[in-house]
Amino acid sequence: MSEPVDRLPQTRKSYESPVFDRPESSPLALFRQWYDEAAEHVREPNAMTVSTLDEWGPSSRIVLLKGIDDSGFVFFTDYDSAKGRQLRTDPRVAVNFPWQDMERQVRIRGLAEAVAPDDSDAYFAVRPHGSQIAASVSKQSQPVDGREQMQAEYDAALAEYDGKDVPRPDHWGGFRVRAFEIEFWQGQKNRFHDRWVFRRADGSHEPADLADASAWTPVRLYP
Repeated sequence: MSEPVDRLPQTRKSYESPVFDRPESSPLALFRQWYDEAAEHVREPNAMTVSTLDEWGPSSRIVLLKGIDDSGFVFFTDYDSAKGRQLRTDPRVAVNFPWQDMERQVRIRGLAEAVAPDDSDAYFAVRPHGSQIAASVSKQSQPVDGREQMQAEYDAALAEYDGKDVPRPDHWGGFRVRAFEIEFWQGQKNRFHDRWVFRRADGSHEPADLADASAWTPVRLYP
């Protein structure tokens, strides 16, 4: 049972994970291994916090990972939403996978780019019909008078596309986060955690192929 809020200073958990030694694989191979292990223990292992920037500073929210390859991590959203506008203005982005049940987290820093329209079309086509309808009518991050208005717009679109395919809206699609830094964190006793960060071997902050181990140097960090 969790401690109440007034006991926050005394709230703590002892981590008991095995020692996480120097990674010998590429960032992509290690992420896939950790993800597969998280999939057995974490309710939504693909839930990730995405942090973007605007003129006022950072902004974070949870989205779902929908693809990963040697180029980066893919998620889908409304391009006119707050995060969509922010990423189009400033592509710098941070991602965090908080796998608390595994006493692990993965932190990623990189640059976001829109995926090819064909890739957005392909993913939109496999979404449930109701989710397609919602994406077509939602003006994500914009004010709305009430849920009644949202529901009316949804119901109208549902009737319009009854028995028909829903076309992907132009304002909806994917982003790929191309990483230049990836940190793998594993909890240890006495808060002496294991942290290994993959940085570009050439010292740059340009994204690199995640499967190319020679492009990355793993560095151990103090916890």
